[in-house]
Amino acid sequence: MTDIYTITLENCAFFARHGVYAEEEFLGQRFFIDAEFDVAAGTALENDDIDGTVDYGIAFKVIEDTVTNSRRYLIEALALAIAKELCTRFPMIRRAKITVRKPSAPVPGILDYVQVSVEHFN
Repeated sequence: MTDIYTITLENCAFFARHGVYAEEEFLGQRFFIDAEFDVAAGTALENDDIDGTVDYGIAFKVIEDTVTNSRRYLIEALALAIAKELCTRFPMIRRAKITVRKPSAPVPGILDYVQVSVEHFN
């Protein structure tokens, strides 16, 4: 039986230009990302071995690069891209749940943010 543990990065903030409308590309806005991943422990926890687990700093950089280096129309597509990239970089991740919040969504009403979550299994 394999032990599983969960790592969570909450409310990572980035400036990017995702969205359908030209104004969203031109102006850009902040996006907030939560990343939760279930990790197969292997021997990393027993051996206190950083090489056998997910390095939070590298995970943050993977998220940042994915959010800021390309434009997507859908925040759902952005969430999936982040999940896949994390699973590629860290093969010990078994499930990556990514939540993307867009506080300045162009909707005709008052709201705090629009949010989507995507789960990807490795």
